[in-house]
Amino acid sequence: MTTLLAAALLIFLLGATHSWLGERKLIGPLLSPERRAGLLERSVFARRVLRFAWHLTTLAWWGFAALLWAQARFPLEQQGRATLTIIATTFFISGFATLIVSRGRHLAWPVFLIIAFFSALPLL
Repeated sequence: MTTLLAAALLIFLLGATHSWLGERKLIGPLLSPERRAGLLERSVFARRVLRFAWHLTTLAWWGFAALLWAQARFPLEQQGRATLTIIATTFFISGFATLIVSRGRHLAWPVFLIIAFFSALPLL
């Protein structure tokens, strides 16, 4: 079980590093007004989606880290419930954040919310 906790910690750190370095070295410079070109120059929506998608990857990784943590920490009979709760929560946050950031224009938000709902149903 210690190896699962170690893997969860590594995934968490990977996500934090991905967002921090990506913002400093890639996304931030790409979206700076002096370096924008093409679609990124013309579309606020495209700039928001690019930044958000980058950080959504981190959120997904943190969801996986939480799953590994749950597998290591909870008794076997509770693991299934914990896993479903984490999956549902991860997709709910992804859907809600996508809805807010894209102002409803990105088509993934309802899919994320449906996945969250379907994942949570067995828990009710």
